[in-house]
Parts: sequence; structure tokens; C-alpha cells
Amino acid sequence: MKMSAAALLLALGSTAFAAPVEVKIGFAGPLTGPQAHYGKDFQNGVQLAVEEVNASKPTIGGKEVKFVLLAEDDQADPRSGTVVAQRLVDDNIAGMLGHFNSGTTIPASKIYARAGIPQIAMATAPAYTEQGFKTTFRMMTSDTQQGSVVGSYAVGKLGFKKIAVIDDRTAYGQGLANEFEKAAKAAGATIVAREFTTDKSVDFRAILTKLKAQAPQAIFYGGSEVQAAPMARQIKELGISATLISGEMVKSDNFIKLAGDAAEGVIASLAGLPIEQMPGGAAYVAKYEKRFGAKVETYSPYAYDGAMAMFMAMKKADSVDPAKYLPALAATQLQGVTTSRLGYDAKGDLKEGGITVYKVVKGKWEAMESIGGK
Repeated sequence: MKMSAAALLLALGSTAFAAPVEVKIGFAGPLTGPQAHYGKDFQNGVQLAVEEVNASKPTIGGKEVKFVLLAEDDQADPRSGTVVAQRLVDDNIAGMLGHFNSGTTIPASKIYARAGIPQIAMATAPAYTEQGFKTTFRMMTSDTQQGSVVGSYAVGKLGFKKIAVIDDRTAYGQGLANEFEKAAKAAGATIVAREFTTDKSVDFRAILTKLKAQAPQAIFYGGSEVQAAPMARQIKELGISATLISGEMVKSDNFIKLAGDAAEGVIASLAGLPIEQMPGGAAYVAKYEKRFGAKVETYSPYAYDGAMAMFMAMKKADSVDPAKYLPALAATQLQGVTTSRLGYDAKGDLKEGGITVYKVVKGKWEAMESIGGK
């Protein structure tokens, strides 16, 4: 007696041939506009993790699952960020990887928290994890960690005693500048001026002319490369001898390209170790370049580790239900690309908070010193 194909499938059991269950994961960052290269770097790290995990054909809750990334452009804008967040929640995501900017992450985090959806963000502003939510986690060290380390380093190691501080009034820029200022003061420096601009400004001559009269040895800027590059050029044009110092959004090849000769001597900090010294750095660079045909920038290794932490938590909890895997995420102990001991404290901040200080020397970023972290 012959058996039809349909009958054969039924006899063997349909579950043996069932398609993987799709699990939606949210992603958001600036994918257009002046910060798009940050967002793409961020997205690539997440995408690489998704593809690697899917290739392993993971089984969770007795079923093969396939992670599907729902990517949204939040345009680095707080209003767009909340719209995107609500859309992703309505799409029934099981977890959120993003946002990028602190200014978009913080208002969006309230939406994810209300929905009980774990969120691992690139945002570094202290306020993100100080809201009391159980759902907020970081991919990078906070500004409290970074700003305090750089402030102490600028005074204690570099010898700057008279420092001016400028920030762009974003949650990121202001938060980083505040922490830098506190640490620099505590180390014995005098803050000769505190000035403010915006993340849209490109002309800083009025501010810098006023600062020139104070004769600062260093100017700390809390903000991105888009403003830091013209600021560096105008510092040089005005004959100000102060060294420009900033955070990780300035530590990019694009800053050097935009600032030209004025980039020389600029100092910037970045979370963690230089990629060639990261525990999984060499292997990550090889697979990243093979997959995307581009060099690793700043953020993708941290994005990759954050995504892997979420996927491993789901695997450990044997569930993609946010309420069920959230405790496993909070208890993460992962050997990642960026650190051999990735884990979170009670607020969701990274336990390991190392910082590396870089300087532009002959047109390239060179590591000066790595402080803390493993």
C-alpha cells in the first residue's frame, strides 16, 4: 500500500518539519543624519550576534527558534525615540537592543519598562539606570565611570590645573561633562569656566574667545565629533593653546577627517580596552570584516556582547518570555569579546568599567593608557 506525501508527513510527526518559531528582537539607533555611522556600527554588532546565534539553530522551550531583528531609525531624536519604542512594543518584541543616544534611550526606557521588556542600551548617561527600573542594562560603562576616570587622569597624569568645560546640553554630553568636572575638581584642578552649546552648533568662536581670556590649559567637551571637529579647528584658529579633551563619541576616524590638522594632540576616552587587547578582539575583527567588508569602528563589539548576553539569558531560562528570562539576564556571567567577565550590578551597569585614554598622534589615534577593567 502506497502512502501519500501528506500522510507520510503526518505519520512522521509535523513537529519534525516545523519551521523555527520566530522571536522578535527590537533595535533602534540613528540610522540617518550626522550620527548614522555610529548607528550602523551599532547595528552591525547586533546583526552579527543574531546571525551567529541563528546559525546554531537554538532550541528554547523545546522548540527551535529564529531571532528576527526589527530595526528602527530613531534619528537620535527623543520624540522619534518614543514613537519607535511604542511601535516595537506593539510589535511584541521579546527584548530590546538599543537605543544609542542617552537622550533617546532614557524616555524610551519608560515605555519598555511599562511593558516589562528587558532593554540593553548603548547609552552612557547615569540617569538611564538610576530610574529604578529592573529592565535597564548597559552595553558600555556609564559616564559616571568614564568622566570620573578622565577627570582624574587629566589632572593627575597630564598635569592640567586650569580647565574649561563645555557641553552640548544633551543627556550624554552634559552628564559626561558633569562627571569630568567633579573628578577634575576633586583632583585639585580649577574649572575656569563652564559653557554650554547645542548638538546642532558649528560656530564656537564666541565661547572660545571668552575662554581664551581665562587661559585654560585644557578644554573638556561633552558631545559628539560633529561639534568637536569644528571646535578643534576654531581653537587652533584663535591661537588657544589649550588641549581639547572629550569622550568616546569623538574617538573616531571621522573626527580626524573632519578636524584635519587641528585633530593633532586631541585626547579622548573610550570604554574598555583597545580592540587588539580585548579578550575576543582579534577573532571579532576577523569575522566582522568578513561579514561586512568594513573595519570595526567603536561600538559594534559592545553591541555584539550585549546581544549575546540577552540571547544567553533566554537560553539559560529556557524561555523567551521577558518576565522569565529577565532574572537570568540580571545574573549574567559571560565571557565576551570586550571583557572576560561581562556582568551587571543591581542597577544594570556593567561591573567591569575599564577606560582607555587615546591621543591623536600624526593623524592617528594612539592609546595612552588603559585604566581598570579586564
